[in-house]
Amino acid sequence: MFRFTLPRDLYHGENALESLKTLKGSKAIVVVGGGSMKRFGFLDKVVDYLKEAGMEVRLFEGVEPDPSVETVMKGAAAMTEFQPDWIVAIGGGSPIDAAKAMWAFYEYPEVTFEQLCTPFSFPTLRTKAKFCAIPSTSGTATEVTAFSVITDYQKGVKYPLADFNITPDIAIVDPSLAETMPKKLTAHTGMDAMTHAIEAYVSTLHCDYTDALALHAIKMISNDLIDSYNGDMAARGRMHNAQCLAGMAFSNALLGIVHSMAHKTGAAYSGGHIVHGCANAMYLPKVIKYNSAEPAAAERYIQISKFLGLEPTVDALIEHIKSMNKALDIPTCIKDYEGGIIDEKEFLDKLPTVAELAVGDACTGSNPRAITPAQMEKLLTCCFYDQEVDF
Repeated sequence: MFRFTLPRDLYHGENALESLKTLKGSKAIVVVGGGSMKRFGFLDKVVDYLKEAGMEVRLFEGVEPDPSVETVMKGAAAMTEFQPDWIVAIGGGSPIDAAKAMWAFYEYPEVTFEQLCTPFSFPTLRTKAKFCAIPSTSGTATEVTAFSVITDYQKGVKYPLADFNITPDIAIVDPSLAETMPKKLTAHTGMDAMTHAIEAYVSTLHCDYTDALALHAIKMISNDLIDSYNGDMAARGRMHNAQCLAGMAFSNALLGIVHSMAHKTGAAYSGGHIVHGCANAMYLPKVIKYNSAEPAAAERYIQISKFLGLEPTVDALIEHIKSMNKALDIPTCIKDYEGGIIDEKEFLDKLPTVAELAVGDACTGSNPRAITPAQMEKLLTCCFYDQEVDF
C-alpha cells in the first residue's frame, strides 16, 4: 500500500496571493526571512489580505538561510505567546521549513527535537493551527511537501524532518514572487528541483502517481530553467510551477543519496556553507553514474533520456545535466566551489564521519542502489575532485 498526500488546496497563477482573503480564522502569524519579501511589497500584501479576512496579524521576521534549531525554538515561543490559528510562511524554503518545525513545537511544547528527527514520528498536528505556505523561490517545493530541513550549527549537521503531518493545508504558488530571484538563486533552486524530480522518478517508492509528476517536471525544467536564469520571466513563471510538480512527486516517492550527501556536506566545513541546490547540482551526475550499476535504476534513467528526446542512454542524461550546470555557471566539483573555500585537508579529515552520516540520512533508504560508508567515501571523493565513478 502507498500513500499520496498533497495540500488540500493549491492556488496558482497570477494574483494567487489574493486567495489569502478567503481564509477563515481569528489570528495569523506570518513567518518570513531576511527582508526581500518586505522590500518587494509582498509582505505588506500578505498582511493586508489577512486583515481583510478579519484576522489579527503578527510577524515573525528574520529567519536565516538554512534555519537553525535556535530560530525554530524562538518562533515556537512567539506562537505560544500569540496563539494563532493560522501559520502563514512566505519566502524561500528556509522560512517555510522553519515554520513547519515551529508548528510542531507550538502544538506540542513538550516534544523534543530528537524525537522529531525520527522520520514520520510527528504527533498529530492541527490541534491549534493550520498552515499556509507561499514560496518565493522555484526549487524546494516545501509548500507541498512533508519535509523540513533544519540545521544544528553546533553539530554541523542538517536534519531533514519528515512527516505527512507537516504537509501544508494550503499552498499559494504565485509567479510574481519568483520574479524577484537573483540569477544565482534561480540556478541553484532550479537544479534542486531537477534533482527532486529525477530522484523521485528512480526512487524505490515511485508509483504511477509520482512518475507522471516527476517526468513532466523534468521536461519543464529542462526546457525552461536556462531561459529563466537568463531573465525570461515567462519561463520563470513556468519554473515556479515545475518545481511545485517536482515537490509533489518527491514528497510522496521520497528522494535518494544526492540529497543525503547535500544534507551532510552542507554545513560540515569551516570554510563556508555549500548551498543546497548547488550541492545537488554538483553531485547529481556522479550519483546517476553510481546508481546506474543497478539495472532497474539504469532503465529508469534511460526512460528519462527518451522522454527528453536524448539518446536513450544513461550517459546522455549525465551529459545533459552537466551541460545545464555549465550554462548555469555551477561548478563541477566541491574543490572548485566558490573559488575553493572548502579546504581539501578538512574535507579528507572529515570524510569518514560525513560519509557515515550521509549513509544514515533519511533520504538514503529510498535510493535505488544500496551504499555502504566505504562506497560513500569513494563517491564523495569523486564529487570533491570531479573524478569518474567506476564502482
